[in-house]
Amino acid sequence: MVDDRIADFLEVNKTDTYKWFEELTYCILTAYSSARMGQICVDALCDCGALIDGSLEEVVESLRCQGHRFALRRAEYIVEARRHAQTLKKTVESFGSSREARRWLVENVKGLGWKEASHFLRNVGYLDVAIIDRHIISNMREHGLIEADGRKGLTRRRYLEYERLLKAVAARVGMTLGEMDLYLWYRKTGKVLK
Repeated sequence: MVDDRIADFLEVNKTDTYKWFEELTYCILTAYSSARMGQICVDALCDCGALIDGSLEEVVESLRCQGHRFALRRAEYIVEARRHAQTLKKTVESFGSSREARRWLVENVKGLGWKEASHFLRNVGYLDVAIIDRHIISNMREHGLIEADGRKGLTRRRYLEYERLLKAVAARVGMTLGEMDLYLWYRKTGKVLK
């Protein structure tokens, strides 16, 4: 399942900038929501033609109809992010590393933090960044990689430190961060989603 999903990500890497924008939208929609809800909403936006061309009101309505709990805020992020749609792929590919691309995404796309920007990059075929969410943090705690104090927020500094720790583990077992993330996520959820 993991190999199949990685193959999917590598295929998306070959697609056009609008498919990349669809993936960006998916990552905007999954923040404080679920992968399932994000995909349902992206599919609905594509089906009604609102992803690229819909008004703010049309995007909000589509998200509300699907039950997204942050319909207005996410719609605002999607509409604002459209300014990058035509050049998104070219811009991301212009950076010397995925880490530089991720920094640009965090600084230039409202609604994307470190986790969501990493998620987007992984979904378009960049497998050398970690998507550090509660499932990954739980795995890291269970294996003694980080302390068990759950009250600490995930600052930029802490995110990058956790990623550095995971990178070392991934290297030891001969995996990319993208692969290891999927295995760890599966371990906690029983699913291999995007």
